[in-house]
Amino acid sequence: MQPNERTTTEGNRVGNKILLSIPDKEYALIRPHLEFLSMPHHLSLYEPGRPLEFVHFPNTGMVSLVIATQDGETVEVGEVGREGFAGIQAAVGINRNQVREIVQIAGDGFRVRIAALQSALPSAPELQRILTRYAVVQGMQFAQTAACNRLHNIEQRLARWLLITRDRVDSPMLAITHDFLATMLGTDRPTVSLAAGILQDKQIIEYTRGALQILDRAKLEECACECYEVIKQYNHDIGLN
Repeated sequence: MQPNERTTTEGNRVGNKILLSIPDKEYALIRPHLEFLSMPHHLSLYEPGRPLEFVHFPNTGMVSLVIATQDGETVEVGEVGREGFAGIQAAVGINRNQVREIVQIAGDGFRVRIAALQSALPSAPELQRILTRYAVVQGMQFAQTAACNRLHNIEQRLARWLLITRDRVDSPMLAITHDFLATMLGTDRPTVSLAAGILQDKQIIEYTRGALQILDRAKLEECACECYEVIKQYNHDIGLN
């Protein structure tokens, strides 16, 4: 079976890049434990402080890693799509999560019980290497995102977020609202609407109710801060771009 034609024991096609990148013998170890999962919008995969039961490997869609304060304010600190996996703490033996992980763009994927994954890892060194490196890269992305939210203006941050999301869902059409973008970027709706309006006036994006389309990726990259290229390079370094 060619890596780009992998399926589960139930016949579900695999689109996650980590699962496609590991050697056949390692995939054979994890394959019986892959449970197909529909991932609708707003599905909560993890809540802060609760024990982890599964790790998740998205095929499509996007998962947002969100930090919420006691007064209800929220900000996104990371994203996971088909390039990675959710529940990174499990890769380094930590079975609790400190961030909320919510499906923000609907899709599907697979989940694996942590006990099954940890049992397979001693015999799957390449999978262990990729998961551990991805966990480290995710931490670096958190730091870059925090710096971006503090130091760059809303237009740059919005462009960065749209590009990262575009890469993860592999589509120029994103089912998102201004309220959602405000939550992800840690700001308010009027500020996001102003920034989106600027990009739309430049014919870089087109926004309709509940959906946004990227019309000119090259110009969007020009509007983004350097954080997009930095975060993109992290994934390139572990071969998951």
